[in-house]
Amino acid sequence: MREQIEIIVAEDNVVQRAYMCRLIENVGFDFFKVLEAEDGAVALELLKTSRAEILITDYQMPRLNGVELTRAVRSLDLGRYIHIILITGTETGDYGVRADALDAGADDFLNKQDDPTGLKARLTTAMRLIDHGKELEEQHRVLKEANDRINEDLAAAAHAQRNLLPDINTDILGAHIASAFVPSSVVSGDMFGCFPLNDSQIGFYAVDVSGHGIRASLLSVAIGYLITPEFFVKSVLDEDGIPRPARLVRELNARFCTDVHDDYFTMFCGVMDTQRIKVFYCQAGYPSPYYVDAQGNVTRIGSGGFPVGMFGDADYEDGVIGVDLDGMLLCCSDGAFEAENDEGIPFGEPRMEKIVKEIYRDPADKVPEKIIKALADWRGRKPLEDDLTVVAVKRNMK
Repeated sequence: MREQIEIIVAEDNVVQRAYMCRLIENVGFDFFKVLEAEDGAVALELLKTSRAEILITDYQMPRLNGVELTRAVRSLDLGRYIHIILITGTETGDYGVRADALDAGADDFLNKQDDPTGLKARLTTAMRLIDHGKELEEQHRVLKEANDRINEDLAAAAHAQRNLLPDINTDILGAHIASAFVPSSVVSGDMFGCFPLNDSQIGFYAVDVSGHGIRASLLSVAIGYLITPEFFVKSVLDEDGIPRPARLVRELNARFCTDVHDDYFTMFCGVMDTQRIKVFYCQAGYPSPYYVDAQGNVTRIGSGGFPVGMFGDADYEDGVIGVDLDGMLLCCSDGAFEAENDEGIPFGEPRMEKIVKEIYRDPADKVPEKIIKALADWRGRKPLEDDLTVVAVKRNMK
């Protein structure tokens, strides 16, 4: 059975109002409930206190005429749409009044001389629009519930992913390692890690998966689970214990480069060897890290390399640099360089190098947070468009 629809009839003439109410009762719809209003002000209050969805209003009324009433209705936030039919009094209609009414938000017009067939046609149109609006409202409700569930799942996934991302701020084998991470959305495509491999070598890596959202986060989580200290040692160290980070990158490339998907990621991985006083590294498309020596000289290390998982026949090379006491290696994901201010200007490499020179004497645990703050000041209120990872490794003991 159809739900009852309330109609407000606003007409100051008692006879005309009674006549209109009788017409509505006789057009053949038994699910209408008519509410009478002797002027526009009463009709407006009825709309606030009833469930009415149709308003039939005369133009000439005291306190609020039909156009003024229409404009007042459209300014209300009732949580439902009101279909408004304006009654005009002449055979041809007042075209100036109709133009004003349309501008105010009227949906249809009815002439007082129209027979019941005209009223029935307009009410049928109104019901069709009301039904369509309710269908859209129900679709919106279903979509909102589905979206709420998705957001809850994303929040749970983000929490699980955050647990995989280490909050590094510790001393390991004569070096201090500190990190900071700022996601661009609920889930991210960044992953990083740092751990002792033995009593003289520290392994570290940073990964940035292409794209955003769930797909990127799933791949980053898979990488985080895969690259354990045991996996790192087995893949990186050769028979003589010399670090060969390119071997790890080759293994990952073979594992993730398939015809099934086109996912790939950039990576920088390395080993700080405190006996050899060197950093052995491999760069696979990840932004070149900064090395700052004890005198504050800044060098970008690495020459680029191919991302992992893009080309099956890609080769990767090992690099090595010496590390001074108080020398620092700083890795930043490309979200740092691409962060834009309100004018759309990216932060860029020159500004980053300037900051690195200013803060290189600071303790390692202060470096990531100062870079994050500088980027936040640069962006202002503009959100990050990519995840932001900062990892600092500073040698602090002989």
